[in-house]
Amino acid sequence: MIDILLIEDEPDLGALLSLYLQNKGFRVSWKLTAESALQEFAAISCRLVIIDVQLPDGDGFSVARRVKERVPLQPIFFLTALGGKENRKKGLELGAFDYIEKPFEMDELMLKIMNVIHFSATKDAAPSVKTSIHLGEIVVDPDRLFLTYPNGEKKNMTLREAEILTYLLEHKNELVLKKDLLLRFWGNTDYFNGKSLEVFISRIRKLLKADPTVVIESIYGAGYILNVNKN
Repeated sequence: MIDILLIEDEPDLGALLSLYLQNKGFRVSWKLTAESALQEFAAISCRLVIIDVQLPDGDGFSVARRVKERVPLQPIFFLTALGGKENRKKGLELGAFDYIEKPFEMDELMLKIMNVIHFSATKDAAPSVKTSIHLGEIVVDPDRLFLTYPNGEKKNMTLREAEILTYLLEHKNELVLKKDLLLRFWGNTDYFNGKSLEVFISRIRKLLKADPTVVIESIYGAGYILNVNKN
């Protein structure tokens, strides 16, 4: 297993980032095209895939979709010059852990990589135990990243969805401040991370629609309450 599959078509940036990560102790495979990256992904396993959106032979969104089709729980995030709310939303909807725009701060990037690698390593090392949590009529399995609905249907979650939902569950029927969520999972409270959080909350709400007694309430200017009917 390698730590990171880096998909970046800019030779200077790709070489610099690959060398930097290797000097930090990561095992890195760097590919410049969508096709070569997908071939590499099919041949190896990795803890994280970092994807540029604008590639010479395709787009990173398509690469992410194919990666997720092959390994649904594969951690990915985007590192790209392609900004904009809709592109960021699209990336997150594909299950990306984060959407980082260029130019970026290397220290911030390293912290985000460490968070994902640590999460992946912890899951690999953890013993296989049942950690299901009942949320109304829904059963949440945050370790295996899926929900089970009353009819028996199972629905996968992304890593970030599971993290946020678990935190809300730990504080159910209580106000969870938006700034606390941002600091815990993104490391800062900037505008774009705030928008990312809103996207994830929206997706979690959709996952919970099967039980109308479980509702995430938005408290304007403050945060969220995971309301669970105690009856």
